[in-house]
Amino acid sequence: MQPFTLLIKPSGSDCNIDCSYCFYKDRPSEFGHGKQRMSDEVLEKLVCDYMRLGFAVSGFAWQGGEPTMMGVDFFRRAVELQTEYGSPGQQVSNTLQTNGVLLDDNWCRFFCDNKFLLGISIDGPKEFHDRYRIDHSGVGTFERVMRAIETCKKHAVEFSALVLLNNINVERPDDLFDFCIENDLTYLQFIPCVETDPATGRPADFSITARQYGDFLCRLFDLWCNYGTEKLNIREFDSLVTHYVMGKHTICTYSKQCAGFVVIEHTGDAFCCEFFVEPEWRLGNILETPLEKLAADRKKRAFARDKEKLCNKCLLCRHLDICRGGCMKDRSRWNDAGNKRESYFCESYKQFFDYTVPRFMQIAAAIMDGSLSRHTRSADRIRLKIEK
Repeated sequence: MQPFTLLIKPSGSDCNIDCSYCFYKDRPSEFGHGKQRMSDEVLEKLVCDYMRLGFAVSGFAWQGGEPTMMGVDFFRRAVELQTEYGSPGQQVSNTLQTNGVLLDDNWCRFFCDNKFLLGISIDGPKEFHDRYRIDHSGVGTFERVMRAIETCKKHAVEFSALVLLNNINVERPDDLFDFCIENDLTYLQFIPCVETDPATGRPADFSITARQYGDFLCRLFDLWCNYGTEKLNIREFDSLVTHYVMGKHTICTYSKQCAGFVVIEHTGDAFCCEFFVEPEWRLGNILETPLEKLAADRKKRAFARDKEKLCNKCLLCRHLDICRGGCMKDRSRWNDAGNKRESYFCESYKQFFDYTVPRFMQIAAAIMDGSLSRHTRSADRIRLKIEK
């Protein structure tokens, strides 16, 4: 079986803050509402089934909502189960995406001891971050997140900064970049925000336009090159470098198929993708069907192939080999003619690739001839090795 990563939502869409642009706002009932918690039965079944598949690296990606609402003992139990059901020498990768609000010394000692890699959401300086990332009382969370980042550094916890690009910070790439450098945030991911306003059916006010995203990426690339590409890891850029060095991408946005994940909800329900938690793409429940069968389900195979159904504009594009149509969540659904449309960010990608591809190829060539090093993490620092 082709290896895949589990994307696990132990607290469902439940969260301890109330971001204005939250992905789960105005989503259908399939996402659940209120307090959602994964049972020990579901946890043990998913860990048991997955570890026994025997992948060289078993990847657990813990997301939400806010997964730290489960409490640190839940994750201690998860690590115990990984050790119990794993084989000697098997490696485990645990990543956890968090808003950081609950992180303290206790959490960070656990993360360091068990080699968790965190993704911490921070939208830049206080004036940017607190615009949308607020708690249920309407209070900004910037100070709490920065305190969490400092606690992670204190305990040598590996983490990346996840910046959601909205209509405010996307216009200020220099300020965002300076903030990251000043705070020693050297592993970065910039995520474009586009959500639909249910009242109008158009992009919500906090969404970014394709032109804004293209301009941002081009300016960010220049800042990255001027600062030193070997000093800073930007996930989107790293994927393109890897494409030219090794012939493959490291992010699913640019992959040929969507096959790298199986999503497990807190109930044990399995889906093809976190952006398609819909009845059409429900694979079953791990308490009823072994994970191996869910991962090989015909719906999963169909979903993976669906990304290859590109519109004529994509098929004729000079950047097809790099882009592969982008993420399916950014494409329109089937139109009246029965053809897929291009990504909402199509023009962004064209602008960016036209501007940067020759330099990406130069960077890749320098890496391959040994004249340029890459800014990467040691796998030993972010993977557990099962020892019995």
